[in-house]
Amino acid sequence: MASEASVRVGGVQIGGGAPVVVQSMTLTKTHDVPATTAQIAALADAGCEVVRVAVPKLEDAEALPKIVRFSPIPVIADIHFNASLALKAIDAGVAAVRINPGNIGGAEKVEQVVRAAKQRSTPMRIGANSGSLPKHLEELAQHDQAEALVEAALEEVRLLEKLDYRNFKISVKSSHVPTMIRAYRILASKVPYPLHLGVTEAGPPSTGAIKSAIGLGSLRADGIGDTIRVSLTADPVEEVKVAWEILKSLGLRERGPILIACPSCGRDNVGVQTLAEAVEDRLSAYQEHFEVAVLGCAVNGPGESGDADFGIAGGRETGFIYAHGKVLRKVESEILVDELFREIDAWIAAGMQRPARRKHAKPAALAMAEASAIPLE
Repeated sequence: MASEASVRVGGVQIGGGAPVVVQSMTLTKTHDVPATTAQIAALADAGCEVVRVAVPKLEDAEALPKIVRFSPIPVIADIHFNASLALKAIDAGVAAVRINPGNIGGAEKVEQVVRAAKQRSTPMRIGANSGSLPKHLEELAQHDQAEALVEAALEEVRLLEKLDYRNFKISVKSSHVPTMIRAYRILASKVPYPLHLGVTEAGPPSTGAIKSAIGLGSLRADGIGDTIRVSLTADPVEEVKVAWEILKSLGLRERGPILIACPSCGRDNVGVQTLAEAVEDRLSAYQEHFEVAVLGCAVNGPGESGDADFGIAGGRETGFIYAHGKVLRKVESEILVDELFREIDAWIAAGMQRPARRKHAKPAALAMAEASAIPLE
């Protein structure tokens, strides 16, 4: 269920049927303008589409005009406890502000921020985190934390609607994945506003990427959510990479190549892990969208490579290169990767035309028998 309403964060539409937007947050001290803008540039190169910066102090707010001017993507100011910082951020021209109306200093302060946001057409993100629920909802949280998250968010919604302000998106984050999923499902059934998805405090990449993939992927598979942030204890560039892999795996967005690789087994004659890592490393330099399959033996190579734009299947001495469901040729294993990328580069240079073909047109055994008869180049 796509959000009916939308907001514009800079030039980026969020909600209302727009593509899911990838965002992240800088780790730098925001008042360190060179470090912050350098990290924003790295995030933008990785595919980040909007970026949030922490504004806990006056010196951070004072740095915002320069950061906004230098940033290649829209900048969101993340502010808590201090309405004056939110006002300074809006005046600095940020693309959006993230506030919690419940901790910004009372109804009068919220009204001041809303008035300024209206004047500048600045959108906000509001919402709740499971680690910072209002005290009056603690009893409900003990019974049902997802319901408490939703109620906390709806209290903020009702406050802003009372002030005739509807230019906002909402989050209900939790570090507990089932709670997060259920909270967003409940909220999506109650409001038309865009939703910002995230598993908060997901952890290091080894576990955080899995939690985020399950949480964000489950919701996006239901059509819920308009912008995502993968919250990892890592370089934020890693957050962006994981976010794009989630969207790509669901077929929601395209950016760069997709690698398919077998998990290896006792049939592996080529060292498929090393082979896949070599291919993955070289694919990182490409922005074009295409699929490459890397297989460690001839059993599944023809079938798994059949759906990919390109594929390789390794063997003891020789390997096979596939393109668009057909075997191109057999080559020596030591030049297999180089020959694969020679084919990819030639295809890109020729305009990336994909021939019409049936998927898995031949059984794997038959395709492999035909491939084995190809003479070695």
